[in-house]
Amino acid sequence: SIYDLVKNPNHEVKEYVLTSKLLTDQFSNNTKEASKTFLNKTIEITGVITSLNKKDITLNNNIFCQFSNTINVSILKNSIIKIKGRCIGFDDLLEEIKLDQCSIIK
Repeated sequence: SIYDLVKNPNHEVKEYVLTSKLLTDQFSNNTKEASKTFLNKTIEITGVITSLNKKDITLNNNIFCQFSNTINVSILKNSIIKIKGRCIGFDDLLEEIKLDQCSIIK
């Protein structure tokens, strides 16, 4: 349906393509400005997997990528991966950038 196309980042055109370091630098330098730029935008990000669970992957220790479904790809910690998802904000407490509705880009 049209609604799915609007709400599902897997079907959305990515608005930004960056490395995890570049995204982290943007938020470190100016959280408010970075939030304005990236919030609710679909981004494609490349980084190193530092944590891996059934439904989430953390890149470079500070970019938390949440998946709607269980991750069933054979991926390993410390490998480089490309993920597309929607930026939902910055967690000041954990100093983490949060993405949801993520998918792995092959």
